[in-house]
Amino acid sequence: MQKLSAANKTAIRHYVKTGDYNANDRNWPGQNIVEALTNADKAMREGLIAAVLKRAPKTVQLPTPPIENLVALTRAKVQPMVNGLFPQVERAIVMKALETSVIFLTPENIESVLRTSPWLHTIWDLANMYLLQRGADPLSPDAPSIVGLSQETSCYLSLDYLKEPGNDPFADYLVHEAAHVFHNCRRCTIGLPETRTRHALLNIHYAKRETFAYACEAYSRILTMGNSLKCRRDALALHSQGSLPNKDVVNQKEYLDILAQAVGARNGWKHILHACAPND
Repeated sequence: MQKLSAANKTAIRHYVKTGDYNANDRNWPGQNIVEALTNADKAMREGLIAAVLKRAPKTVQLPTPPIENLVALTRAKVQPMVNGLFPQVERAIVMKALETSVIFLTPENIESVLRTSPWLHTIWDLANMYLLQRGADPLSPDAPSIVGLSQETSCYLSLDYLKEPGNDPFADYLVHEAAHVFHNCRRCTIGLPETRTRHALLNIHYAKRETFAYACEAYSRILTMGNSLKCRRDALALHSQGSLPNKDVVNQKEYLDILAQAVGARNGWKHILHACAPND
């Protein structure tokens, strides 16, 4: 790649600091527009990686135990959701896709993740998620404080997920991010047939995607707290008095109404899906 201009270097610094960039800026080295934009993307990524490696602690964190079988962990977490949302003939295919979708950010893979994950805005969020889990300052005070992020068929998680449970017994970021895969991933991508009206694994209303993911997350935790209807209702009552999704992200009343119907249903997963489906 040709030498970067002062304007290019300024754009890289701005991206690293804020996550913002001009996707249509053609003023990068290259023989044509495609090459110029490719070089811009590469330069932004390398600038971000350099900033992350400089900011992250050099010593590897030891308190977090290694994962011996990530596939088994993922299967245990998402199998009830898959069984409840998909017909039996599709479950094995969906599970196979999800079993390899979870990626924990580690010192060993962070460079590879930042180089290969498709979108610049996503890798900026991943970079900050990684820095926060390492106890380092984020690249910006405005960076989102997140433990998980999904993109297409990949669920990226912070190693903080593997630590002792936090204060919220109804949180499960792995389930939450896996639920997002259902609307991010096309059926043909994993070998399922598509129809004229159904391209994604599940049809989720765009405005209710977070409601769907949060409801799946909480419902999965409620199911672990008891098999009886009374146990599920007691768990939901406890949840309603505790930490709820941010009201700027979901309608809390609608969210609790969906869960109230789900805990009383024979298949609560299907009720959540129906409540978050597009309007006919």
